[in-house]
Amino acid sequence: MSSIAAIRAQLQPIPLPTASFAGQTIIVTGSNTGLGLEAARHFVRLNAERVILAVRSIDKGEDAKASIEASTSRRNVVEVRQIDMSNYDSIKVFASFCQSLDRLDVVVANAGVLRNTYEEAGGTEISIAVNVIGTFLLALNLFPILRRSRQTTGQTSKLVITSSVVHENAKFQEQHESRIFDAFKKNKKSYLADRYNTSKLLEVLLVRSIAEAMEKGPHAAEPVILNNVNPGLCHSELDRDIKGLTGHFLMVAKALIARTTEVGGRTLVHSAAAGSESHGQYMSECKVKQPSKFVRSKEGALAQKRVHKELMDILEAIQPGITKNI
Repeated sequence: MSSIAAIRAQLQPIPLPTASFAGQTIIVTGSNTGLGLEAARHFVRLNAERVILAVRSIDKGEDAKASIEASTSRRNVVEVRQIDMSNYDSIKVFASFCQSLDRLDVVVANAGVLRNTYEEAGGTEISIAVNVIGTFLLALNLFPILRRSRQTTGQTSKLVITSSVVHENAKFQEQHESRIFDAFKKNKKSYLADRYNTSKLLEVLLVRSIAEAMEKGPHAAEPVILNNVNPGLCHSELDRDIKGLTGHFLMVAKALIARTTEVGGRTLVHSAAAGSESHGQYMSECKVKQPSKFVRSKEGALAQKRVHKELMDILEAIQPGITKNI
């Protein structure tokens, strides 16, 4: 996508979601602030029965709950649960809690981090730990619960991953190393400058590869819709830890063309309401869109296969047997 096309897309109006989520149980990660908070607020407004704010800080989650209740006048809908997406044990504990849910209709895996300096979590760089490994560890843990819910409700459950248009800008130099995920552990300036873009590219690739594996796997007759969404450039706290010129550039760009956090939150809800046409797809401006040329290229297909294989090995090491959930 050219920069002009990207700006044109950014300036497109995003309609207010109107789909009913009546009776549904919904989880939104990273929902104490920003897009996740606004998406959760929309779900409550659209009559969801139970909205679980999955957040790292219980106190901030309770503040978010109070804000949603005040703006929607709906009580006894929102609950707060702890999850630290940089801690794989915390993700597994949260997934164990989800086993007790009588239904689970929608999961919006929205939690993410943006860094341009090296920080480690779970034995790797934190952007990869949270945006990729943690996100898909959670997804694979929740697939069986989402499938079970369909047996109860008769409705196909959804799992939405918040990605970004910046996947189109990823240089993804790590693909030239013998093991891609080992390269992510290197504190290398050129890698880190591109890390967020690359993590969002990996999300796009993995949604495609996992969706394909789901259709061919043992659970193909029990579909779950898996998609990813680009909310666009929005006013949020995501870039609060960005240092130097990049931070200044983002500040100017946001002042000029950023969507409000509420409008950005709408895009997550539209993806949660999307049908089977969105399975394995990248959504932007509330529609299924083509991802980057790289994703659709032969080179991208090869990288996708490698990334999928390496991630499955990593997830199996964290939680043996987890990949059978696909």
